[in-house]
Amino acid sequence: MNITSIFNLFSYTFMQRALIVGLLISISSSFLGIFLVLRKYSMIGDGLAHVSFATVALALLFNQSPLILSIPIVSLSSLLILKLSEENRIGGDAAIGLISSTAVAIGVMISSLSNGFSVDLYSYLFGSILIISEMDVYLSMILSLIIVCTVLYFYQDLFAMTYDMDYAKVSGRKTKRLNQIISFLTSITIVLGIRVVGTMLISSLIIFPTVSALRLSNSFKSTIIWAVIISSFSVVLGLFVSISFDLPTGSSIVLINAIIFVLSSWLSIVRKEG
Repeated sequence: MNITSIFNLFSYTFMQRALIVGLLISISSSFLGIFLVLRKYSMIGDGLAHVSFATVALALLFNQSPLILSIPIVSLSSLLILKLSEENRIGGDAAIGLISSTAVAIGVMISSLSNGFSVDLYSYLFGSILIISEMDVYLSMILSLIIVCTVLYFYQDLFAMTYDMDYAKVSGRKTKRLNQIISFLTSITIVLGIRVVGTMLISSLIIFPTVSALRLSNSFKSTIIWAVIISSFSVVLGLFVSISFDLPTGSSIVLINAIIFVLSSWLSIVRKEG
């Protein structure tokens, strides 16, 4: 497929939707990623993705919209993970493991009741640009605006909480409420992001751009900027690669992120040696 043909594909509505939603989700995940990664909560995205797998399986079983079931259930699961890790002192990673493993078990059980994995469920597992609707575009726009505004408004509080939770509590910052806000926004990002890269790969959009940016930047703000650039670039290039070579879109985006991580790590080593 030549370049002209590829650009012509973007005249189709489904490709335009995929590009818009992909870019908006990449911005949202990048703004949230730094707070999750530095606080060692990055795997919450993976845990919530497993929960969304169960909700999608349940929605398809009853022939309902996955979005309607996924948003409330995944949001409640994010708050449950937060509650388990904070109040019962079992640790964030253990709380994520408990919720995600239970959700996967439920999802597999539900899929067995519907005679195995259907084509629809497979597309939600690994992403499909064909399932992105006009409603997804509008929801992604609203979400991105809310996340950016929230991070900017609570920036100082989030910064203090990320680097020193004890100091943030002593200084009177409402850390519990901020944790709930971040968890809720992460859950919504996960639900919308599975349309592009799938439940099995969505956590990579939170982790990869941030860890790559941390190797290229020297400040908190610049890390966010670099993460947005890296994530957006990966989405656009991933779409081009998937179209050109007829490859899965989600896998293409994730592998490009992985390559960028390797390159950024190499550049970081070169800088230190220089």
